[in-house]
Amino acid sequence: MGNNYLRTVDNFSNSTKYKEEIHKLIPGGAHTYSKGDDQFPLLSPAAISRGKGAYVWDIDGNMYLDCSMGLTSVSLGHAFEPVLNAVKEELENGVNFQRPSVLEKVTAEKFLSLIPYHDMIKFAKNGSIVTTAAVKLARAFTNRKLVAFPGDHPFYSYDDWFIGTTTCNKGIPNEFSELSVTFKSCDIESLKQLFLKYPGQIACVITEPEKSPCGNGCNCKQNPEMFLKEAIDLTHEHGALFIIDEMVSGFKSAFPGSISKYNLKPDMATWGKGIANGFSFCALTGTKEIMELGGITKVGEEKVFLISTTHGGETHALAAVNATIDIFKKENVVNHNQKIGDALIYGCQQVITTTGSSNLVDITACNWLVIFNFKGVDGNANAGMRTLAMQEMIKRGILFQGAFSPCFSHSIEDVNYFVEAFSEMLQVLKLALVNGVENLLVGESAKPVFRKYL
Repeated sequence: MGNNYLRTVDNFSNSTKYKEEIHKLIPGGAHTYSKGDDQFPLLSPAAISRGKGAYVWDIDGNMYLDCSMGLTSVSLGHAFEPVLNAVKEELENGVNFQRPSVLEKVTAEKFLSLIPYHDMIKFAKNGSIVTTAAVKLARAFTNRKLVAFPGDHPFYSYDDWFIGTTTCNKGIPNEFSELSVTFKSCDIESLKQLFLKYPGQIACVITEPEKSPCGNGCNCKQNPEMFLKEAIDLTHEHGALFIIDEMVSGFKSAFPGSISKYNLKPDMATWGKGIANGFSFCALTGTKEIMELGGITKVGEEKVFLISTTHGGETHALAAVNATIDIFKKENVVNHNQKIGDALIYGCQQVITTTGSSNLVDITACNWLVIFNFKGVDGNANAGMRTLAMQEMIKRGILFQGAFSPCFSHSIEDVNYFVEAFSEMLQVLKLALVNGVENLLVGESAKPVFRKYL
């Protein structure tokens, strides 16, 4: 390997024009804030024209090894043929009808067969819909108002119950924000104190089952299973419901997720990214006792208006999730993806050790979602250094935003390429420590999504 091994990307002329026009049409320039221009260095693609396998191409024709894989939603690969074939076949039958498609029953049965202890399912098109639906059911079931979640989690929903607790709370009345309470993630004592502070008031606890930092000095002492089982028991002791958010961990930490990995018994679970290989399909699963509150069969009881989405049962998305499940079963996708993650972690750690770069970057050694923390002179996380790292990886043909989400299309050759580019990038970061980031970074640093002012 060497300089000739790596590609060089330096043409962003069409991306520059795109940036000049898109903000006149779309608030934020994208439909997810984490895809916005302020999340990337100036020298980066503004829009993607197509993807195939583990690669994407931008509107200037530049090819990149993809690390984020559609914000971790693409678990098999872009335009993965078996999924596409199932979708194409279903498209011939139409995608939306006045009554439910027969495929809704097929998909419900197939998905629920994966989830232990859960009896019913509700479909939606994005994660915020199902997390908010879970919170609504918990409030209806317990007749309580408060929802509890880890205050250090970056995102649960775009709805008021979560966004109202962030710095981006403009437009949300304080009355809504006051109905949400927080605890330290993976910290059972913190959760105990919360129940003592609000006796008989908490309707539910919602949390990720495990995060990538759970293997790197997390409050759970690298034992999320123990925390989760204690937290579920504690929550039930206080008359509240426990909701596991598998939006990120589902189909990654295990198949179908941490709920089966640790044999957990939450009251509800939410699912999304990765389960339909990038197609828009999310789900809420739960026990019959709770989920039936959103039904119409218990005549005479008060109705809970749970989820009602015109596009929630679109047949092509159902075909995508069914095909994805079949492939995960047949090919042991989770094992492949985690081996890719292990190889990436090993290769990058070797580079850090041999180049003496531990002062520049830490790696969260989670093989289903590898996180890189870039540090400044003071040893703390540094936005400028992170943005410079992104700039240099993009320059070498890797679309990188500080994380690597392995997919079934990633190969060991892709890992080797990443490690080689990573090694060169670290040399640039070393120069930045001496000469200043501002002398090597073109444009401004990437900004936090959750910030009070633009």
